Amino acid sequence: MAGLLTLLEALVVLGFAVFYAYEMVTGATDDLTRAATSGVLILIFGLGLLVLARGWSRAADWPRTPTLLWNALLLPVAWSLHESGRTPVALAVGAVAVASIVAALAAPGRRDPRPDRAVDGGDGSQAGMGADGARRDDGLS
Repeated sequence: MAGLLTLLEALVVLGFAVFYAYEMVTGATDDLTRAATSGVLILIFGLGLLVLARGWSRAADWPRTPTLLWNALLLPVAWSLHESGRTPVALAVGAVAVASIVAALAAPGRRDPRPDRAVDGGDGSQAGMGADGARRDDGLS
């Protein structure tokens, strides 16, 4: 779910980059430099979100933190949109941000692809093994 929401965000952000390019081509902008700078910056963020979405689609664990950070930064954006009278847009941005945060937190953590590999038990011993190296039969492993 986090990957799909990140992909949705990427497509929306890239749509804004296309909009800036359209404004520059049609001459609808008053300040070409500002439009170009904003368009390139938005394009970079959109491409970054696509990289995150690809990471989610490959079940990587690294996209979690940048996804959480991006969406946490969207919450003040949503509030600012609300304060400026754009409440429907603010609700959409806020809802997607909160849903993405929840989805990123709910995504399964990293799993070792090798089932035969023992995991460190935190005390220097391996899971299912006692401190003396003997196999524990406590039903936990």
